[in-house]
Amino acid sequence: MEKPLLKSICLRLTYKVLFRPVLKFFVGVQYPDCSFLKDEKQFVIIANHNSHLDTLSLLTSLPGEILWKVKPVAAEDYFGNTKLKAKLSNFFINTLLINRHSKREDGANYSMNRMLKAIDDGYSLILFPEGSRGEPEQMSKMKSGIARLLVQKPGLKYVPVFMTGMGTSLPKGGVLILPYNATLHFGKPTLPESDDPHTIMDQIEKDFGAMVEKYGIKDDDDDE
Repeated sequence: MEKPLLKSICLRLTYKVLFRPVLKFFVGVQYPDCSFLKDEKQFVIIANHNSHLDTLSLLTSLPGEILWKVKPVAAEDYFGNTKLKAKLSNFFINTLLINRHSKREDGANYSMNRMLKAIDDGYSLILFPEGSRGEPEQMSKMKSGIARLLVQKPGLKYVPVFMTGMGTSLPKGGVLILPYNATLHFGKPTLPESDDPHTIMDQIEKDFGAMVEKYGIKDDDDDE
């Protein structure tokens, strides 16, 4: 896969030079060292989703050298509902736009097929298995698409990332970013222990359950 030089430079300037200092010093986002990702040929980051800050924070956390080959999976009807918006999101966010309502019979336009092609092309992905943004500091039920993706790509590792505080800094429906100590917690790159989607989902949910318990964030079950 040939590196797009202009896009690579633009992404590094945008996220490492411009946005990272803003998020770190003015919003309060705390970053871990995730340089270990440079040693991975490909991976799928799977993260909880509470805020529009999530994607921005993940991208600013990544090593600059690999930004150009990591694609956040995003809803086409939101980030690409016009040709201009699609081009801008592709160039400045490096998005992989998918139709959330597509079906298998849509062929190449089927969301799963788009993700599989991106992986075949050499890209890594960022996925939010919960789907839409949830309530601040809560984790909703994850959808099984990530497990079906991993089944079809044996040897592909997933990296669980649990983010805290993003939904407080910029909650769903909010327009004003509030300073808050938000943090990204990276798990280790992990291979699925099975080729069964249900077992893989159990494994992923167990990983996130451990992170929820470790970092003191309640999930939906705590309210029952």
